[in-house]
Formats: sequence, structure tokens, C-alpha cells
Amino acid sequence: MIDTDLYKAKELYPFQSETVAQILLEFRHNVHPFKLLYQLPTGGGKTVIFSAIAKQYIQEWQKRVLILTHRIELSIQTSRQLSAIGVPNKIINSGVKNIEDQQDCNCYIAMVETLNNRLQDNQQFIEEVGFVIVDEAHYNSFRKIFQYYQGSSILGVTATPLSSNKALPLKDHYQKLIHGESIKSLIELGYLADAETYNYDVNLHGLKIGNNGDFTVSSSDVVFSNYFMQEKLLFAYEEVALGTKTLIFNAGIETSIQVFELFKKHKYDVRHLDSTMGDKERKEILDWFKKTPNAVLTSVGILTTGFDEPTVKTIVINRATRSLTLYHQMIGRGSRKIPDKDSFQVIDLGNNVRRFGYWQDHVNWQDAFRFPDRFLESRISELEDLEFEVEFEFPKGYEKHLALDILNAFNMKENYYECLDAGVKGKLAVDNSMQNHFTAIIAQAQNVEEGLKCVEMLQEHINHRIKNYTRCISKSSENYLKYLVETYNRQLSQKIRMHFDD
Repeated sequence: MIDTDLYKAKELYPFQSETVAQILLEFRHNVHPFKLLYQLPTGGGKTVIFSAIAKQYIQEWQKRVLILTHRIELSIQTSRQLSAIGVPNKIINSGVKNIEDQQDCNCYIAMVETLNNRLQDNQQFIEEVGFVIVDEAHYNSFRKIFQYYQGSSILGVTATPLSSNKALPLKDHYQKLIHGESIKSLIELGYLADAETYNYDVNLHGLKIGNNGDFTVSSSDVVFSNYFMQEKLLFAYEEVALGTKTLIFNAGIETSIQVFELFKKHKYDVRHLDSTMGDKERKEILDWFKKTPNAVLTSVGILTTGFDEPTVKTIVINRATRSLTLYHQMIGRGSRKIPDKDSFQVIDLGNNVRRFGYWQDHVNWQDAFRFPDRFLESRISELEDLEFEVEFEFPKGYEKHLALDILNAFNMKENYYECLDAGVKGKLAVDNSMQNHFTAIIAQAQNVEEGLKCVEMLQEHINHRIKNYTRCISKSSENYLKYLVETYNRQLSQKIRMHFDD
């Protein structure tokens, strides 16, 4: 339990009270179990809202509440708020192997991976759960938990209702979206600080798009670590942010370390933070950042969620991203409002504003929820897909089953134009790709079962290659793409069966 004497409850603002009433009304009026998604911008107080909902649910429905998070900081933050408003609760961390007496409290907070491990051993690890609340619901990792709570109502909360996995949209799990106040409205109401955005046009040539749809870390490190980009970063900081508490977001550790060395060389008070650091070192760095007025903290990834430092005055996006969620998360770290802080600064060094618009711009989140593919395509243009080379990164462990050196040696676009130069049809590139996949599979597969399993493992890679082919021929309709992929899979599987039959 968290000592409430050390934490003062955050009281609900009027719009938050209205939201709590609106969400509870949805669960009263819809058939149980009901699955609802709620959107509210970063800084709008999602934790305060769903903590109040959890308290009311326990009182009204007399059932247990489970709150899922993906970061320990979010678990602790939630536990403190619940305790402060009089809701006894328990955090399920790695040290909790079993719960002796579940009558002691009706609210549990769990890290998704820890809880998944417990549920695999004991599906009744937490009994009589009537309501599941999912913080940062856009992360796809939460889905593995839902199978254990099919009879429970679910409330997902997120700032951006777009799944972290495009193939698994949120609309497939949640029945309805309610969106809260917009960023612009929260600024006008005085709840969020306004952003002054400074765009610096940069040359992103050399960036590659990975299979997750975003720019790869390796290519980002190459682009943003070069001398000219580092100099532009320093110039932008000295022109806009000099003397302000500054948080710099980078895509890779190599870039962040170089930023640290650059600022240190110029005598600025700077530290570097990334996910490889231990809890003790991380805490020490964040304490330093909190107490140091002109601090510059250069980081990688880990501060996009579960981090709240209202004294930040400047956000530097020293990377490019194709994720609207990440774009909002990074800028949102500067939006907390405190006395003497009505605005903050955003320095964009990745052409992100050109890609997504300004942070305060209106976003039709209902459209994003109901038609995610169309919504994203309207922001990430085909021109950009052509501008950047699309690179596929194989998941860890694939090298045990496939000859990755063979697969990486083949490039669909290059092969297509080689076919044309040789005076043969470009369609031959698809056959050459299939032969390449076949060669990489049989190089390590011992039998037909292993071979066909490899075909299943390669589905994303096959889609990646076929999509590149359709771009080459400027014929990328969804039906044609689907036809090519189905034909490719059928013929590849036949080749593997014939090989092992012989």
C-alpha cells in the first residue's frame, strides 16, 4: 500500500468530473461486458479520471478492478492517486508471486508482462475481476491479457487511439470511442501550456523505413549523428532554447551520446539517459534534471510515457518519426502547466510538423479509430514512401530458422530494374524473390513441416517485398496486392513440398 500522507490527491477539474460521469453512464447503459476506449491528450489527467472511475465502480458494482500499465512509474503514480482518494490497492510487481488474501483490497495494479507470467501459471491469480482499465491502451502488448478476462468490462485510455500494430486496430477490440477535450481546448481552459514551435528544414536523405512503419534506429543514428545535423541541433538550441530546461528526444543511443558530448564540449550542463541504465543511475539523473534550472537531458525513448517534469521549458525532437502517437507523446512532455509557465517551446529537427501538422491542430480521433488505415495514409503520403528506402528488420531469433544473409542479399526494387534492363518482364522479379525465399528456407529447414513454418514466419517480409514490387509498377490497389501475396504464398509452399517430397 502507498502512504497517503506522502501524497496529496489530485482533485478533479470540472471537465474531468463530467468525463467520469459520462464514462460510468456508458457502462450502466450497455450490456456487460462492454469495451470502451477513451481518448484524452497527454497532460489532461487520465490517471486522475480512471482512478475516480475505479473508485465509483467498486462502490456501485461491488466487483474487483484491475488496472494494467506497461511501466512501473505509471503503476506507482496510479497507486498513489488511488490511495489518496481512499481506494486500498496493491501493485503486482515481479516480487509478488501469489496473493494470500484477496479480500484485503478490491483494486490491483499490474505490469502487463508480470501479470501475463502469473496468469500463465494460474488463470485465477486475481479472482472476480469485473472491470479492467488499460492505461496507454494503444500498446498492443495488452491484448495477451484480455483472453483471461473475457467476462469483464474494459476501459482503455490513451492520448492517441491508434494501435502500435497497424495490423491489429483498436476498433477490433473496443466497441466505442469517447474523445475528451482537444489540446486546443485544454490550452484555452488553462489546463495545458501552449507550444511555440520552431521548424528547421533538414535533409533526411538516408533514412530507411522499417517493417514497423517507422524509420529504423540504425538509419536514424547514421543521419542524426553526422556533423551537419549535430551543428544544426546546437545552433537551434542556442537560438531558441539557451538557458531553459531542455529535453532532447533521439531515436538511437549512439546519437544521444554524441549529443551529450557535443553539449558537454560547449560547457552546457548536460546528461544522457537511455534504457540500458540501472534504476539507481536513472533516478539520480532525473533528480538532477528536476533540480537544475538550465539542465539539458538528451534521451532515447524511455521518457515518452510515465515521466512528468512540469519545469521542462523546451522539447527538442532530434529525430524523425512516422508515428503520430510518438509525436504527441514527445511534445506532451512539455505541456504540463505550472505557475509562471503558460507556454513552452518545441524545436523540430525531423520535418515532423510537415508530416503531422502542429501539436495543437485539430485531429478527428473518431476517424482515426474507425478508419485507421485511411487516417494514417492521409498523413503519410506515398511520396514519402518513395522518398525513403523501405528496409525490413527481421525479429530476433529468426536467424535460427532462416538464412538471413541470403534474404538480405535480395532487393526487390533493384531486381525489378535489372529485369527491365535485361529485356525481360519486370514480373520476373517476383519469381526471383520467391526463389530467394525458397533458398533461404531450405538452407536450414530439415523437413516440410519446418519449411512451411518458415513461410508463416516470413509473411510480413513477403508482404514487404510484394508491396515494393507494386510501387515499382505503380499499381498498388489493395485487391491486386492481396492477389499477388496469396499466389506467392501458394507457389512458395508448393515448391517446399515438392523439394522435400523428392
